Amino acid sequence: MKLLKISILIVLVVCINSLDVHAQTNSKSYNFKKGEVLDILILTTKPEGNKLFENYKKTAFPVALKRSYQPQPGFKITKNTQGGFHPNSFLLGKWNDLENREGFLAEIENFVPDFHQQRRDIWSIFNITYYEMPNDISFNINKDKFNVVTAYWKKDAEVFQGFKKEWNQMVKNKGGKNILELTNGTSPVGYYYRPDYLVITQWENEASFEAFRKNNHKMNLNGVLNVNQFVIN
Repeated sequence: MKLLKISILIVLVVCINSLDVHAQTNSKSYNFKKGEVLDILILTTKPEGNKLFENYKKTAFPVALKRSYQPQPGFKITKNTQGGFHPNSFLLGKWNDLENREGFLAEIENFVPDFHQQRRDIWSIFNITYYEMPNDISFNINKDKFNVVTAYWKKDAEVFQGFKKEWNQMVKNKGGKNILELTNGTSPVGYYYRPDYLVITQWENEASFEAFRKNNHKMNLNGVLNVNQFVIN
């Protein structure tokens, strides 16, 4: 009987540890200090892009790494829910500061003359927005939840402020949680994608998001110029 109890205890410990590993694997953590720069990259890879990417890694990545670039866990875009924009990857990156982020853009062609052509050959969509962190920030994106990225462009600043307030209140009322909210981004020439408000919202499941979306479509959009929205996992 004593041996049986020990065996059961071992099984329970293994199961609990397995659950912990699963939770850690599916929850992606991000930490940024004030002054660090967060990259948001929204991409679609061409069919032949994966093969060409090997050369891109060998040529462009060393220059970026010297400039403090740190790749962060990224996501597949599994579904488009609003707008006519259909990328397939949502990636994040980190730089030590704005000087290094913009310094990389200014000098990269000195080291990799075909840098931009490589990108055009690998990706049919390559959009960048980067954000200097005004404060320390930490967030987690749990892949076991239903995570939605929404990007809004404003048409009228005052009307949009009211819309955004109502939108966020509706998210809260419907059980959603905003994991990350970004404003005042910068987007380089040739990769322009600069929404006025980009937010990642976590939902318990797809059904809870759809309940929100039905009400969202009924909102007054007079202050909104454009919207993109997609599910990441």
